[in-house]
Amino acid sequence: MIATPGPVPYKGAGPSASLRALASVRGMTLSVEIAVQDSAGARAAIAAGADRLELCSALGIGGLTPSVAALDAVLAAVDPTLVNVLVRPRGGGFVYAPDDVDLVAADIRAAVLRGAGGVVVGALTVDGAVDRAALEQWRDAAGNATVVFHRAIDAVPDPLVALTQLQELGVDRILTSGGAVRSVDGIPILAELVRCRGSVEIMAGGGVQVADIAAIAATGVGAVHLSARTLIGLDAPAGPGGGTAGHDATDARIVAAAVMAARNTLKP
Repeated sequence: MIATPGPVPYKGAGPSASLRALASVRGMTLSVEIAVQDSAGARAAIAAGADRLELCSALGIGGLTPSVAALDAVLAAVDPTLVNVLVRPRGGGFVYAPDDVDLVAADIRAAVLRGAGGVVVGALTVDGAVDRAALEQWRDAAGNATVVFHRAIDAVPDPLVALTQLQELGVDRILTSGGAVRSVDGIPILAELVRCRGSVEIMAGGGVQVADIAAIAATGVGAVHLSARTLIGLDAPAGPGGGTAGHDATDARIVAAAVMAARNTLKP
């Protein structure tokens, strides 16, 4: 992400009146965060009632830092304070060299300067512990923006120890599946993290389906995170140099169903 002029200020309409009414009970229900990759997905998710967004690219490999143009487009399309930007420079694990850490810090500053409400990051040491030095640098770079620690926590040997470290480092929210492939299978760990969370919000994410939301909500998590995506463009030309046919798009119907499931679920 490179520094260029910022996005045109957001002037669009928010969710419908009925969805705003549903959102008014948010304090009693589960928040819904949708991972999106572009401005069309961002608009669709917010119009369908999503509470906030994670913006990334390359969802197929767990997500990478979006381009600055994609970020500008999304921040111009929806309320920027609802947008949390994934800052992950590459796939292949969560252990980063000093140059990587500096790159992430620069991208965090660029995203926050442009008005993003938060950033999503994560780093581990070679022995699987939270990389405190990296997180300290990134927390400082984020200023007053929300800092979310992503599913790197699902790769640590003891998530409760990691939770304590992240509390000390000033992380605001943790995205986790409870160490499972799918969040619904990580319910025991999710419940333990909620019990010990302090002021940190625990957000369940990882293979979340609409049918899972009631069971996940029973753990007391503050939010669920899902991509709500469908594959489109399967009939478009593709070939060896362009990967497989089709690409992801946000499905507003899945978002709306997830929102309804969350609104119908009172947190314990």
